[in-house]
Amino acid sequence: MPADTNPEGDIFGGWLLAQMDLAGATPAFERAQGRCATIALDGMVFHQPVSVGDEVSIYAKVIKTGRTSIRVHVEAWKRPRNHVGVDPVRVTEGVFTYVAIDAERKPRPLPMVDNADG
Repeated sequence: MPADTNPEGDIFGGWLLAQMDLAGATPAFERAQGRCATIALDGMVFHQPVSVGDEVSIYAKVIKTGRTSIRVHVEAWKRPRNHVGVDPVRVTEGVFTYVAIDAERKPRPLPMVDNADG
């Protein structure tokens, strides 16, 4: 939306970062089987700007787990508006770290997973 842009018409990086955090939290919450908190962001790279009207898709994949933490690689891709048939272009990527937390917002161990199920 225009309210999310700088004077040149590009989407603010912070807005895109927030969307990526939401997307990364989805597989983290699933792996943790409950509440998580974002604690770090590593390797954030803005490859290309996103303009108002671009279609943005965000993809997230768990890349590592620890005792309480989950690292998720997140990528944002855009398809320019009014460009039917144009391949999407990766615009941003980063690694988000989430920690599973309990009702008192303290770190809690991740549930065990059956290796056959991944």
